[in-house]
Amino acid sequence: MSALSPVLVDLKFNPEGVARALKTAFSDRGSINVADTVDAARDLRAVEYALLWKPDADLFSRAPNLKVIFSGGAGVDHIIGMAGLPDIPIVRFVDRSLTTRMTEWVVMQCLMHLRAQYAHDISQRRREWAKLIAPEAAEVTVGVMGLGILGQDAVAKLKVMGFNVIGWSRTRKTIEGVETFDAGELDRFLAKTDILVGLLPLTPETTGFYDSGLFKKLRRDGALGQPVFINAGRGKSQIEADIVSAVGEGTLGGASLDVFEVEPLAADSPLWELENVFITPHDAAVSEENALFRHVETQIARFERGEPLQFVIDRAAGY
Repeated sequence: MSALSPVLVDLKFNPEGVARALKTAFSDRGSINVADTVDAARDLRAVEYALLWKPDADLFSRAPNLKVIFSGGAGVDHIIGMAGLPDIPIVRFVDRSLTTRMTEWVVMQCLMHLRAQYAHDISQRRREWAKLIAPEAAEVTVGVMGLGILGQDAVAKLKVMGFNVIGWSRTRKTIEGVETFDAGELDRFLAKTDILVGLLPLTPETTGFYDSGLFKKLRRDGALGQPVFINAGRGKSQIEADIVSAVGEGTLGGASLDVFEVEPLAADSPLWELENVFITPHDAAVSEENALFRHVETQIARFERGEPLQFVIDRAAGY
């Protein structure tokens, strides 16, 4: 019986955590971690599977015999468009823990804007006893853009919290008890939305999608008074200069951002100082290494049994 091909690992995050988790992962076939100086120069021609997050530019020329590529996260925009990308399946990371963490962040941000947490924070620092009267969640419509696994979980849990929730996707999705819209109904969707939640993948169509023109179409007579923008999808889908101006002039009443056009966010970015804007460092839903490796092991086992891979992206759609 021939030796099993090791899994090539090229992940540009948490190198200590990756190295630690790899000690017990892929025990039947081993792995090649290109971040490890011992593995960096290894011959990759025998490698059939690669787990990647923002991989080295020369990777595909070094590993010409790949059969499957696994993304180290829910998105694949860091791989699509790379020079030499082979025409093989690309599998995105789907995991209960990652989905749950993303929804926790989305629900938390919606609640903080609902209950005016930024104003409370200011009052606390001033030692002021300043009570606020907030609307109920049922008075506020949250519009979720992107109705894949992450989006649908966020919709379900926002509904549990009492929000009125609607959804938008390029092609219409059917979700029981939720009004949904497709690409041709964008303006109607926006006009009903008080809190806009962005969970869209990055594609040529969604690059720069969240701009001043879009923000002006959001609902302005709702219980919050001014609409709010929340984005945990992809940073390049938003135009940050437009967010700054929209908040400054009152087109937006606030924002919560976990992703940015360039990361890390520059220290001199005006986003840091904006009132009612919450910034988190792209950690809304981090890929936990042990869960990621278990996901890859499961998919390789399916592939080698002749079963279809799960969570394979549509190359034409880009996600």
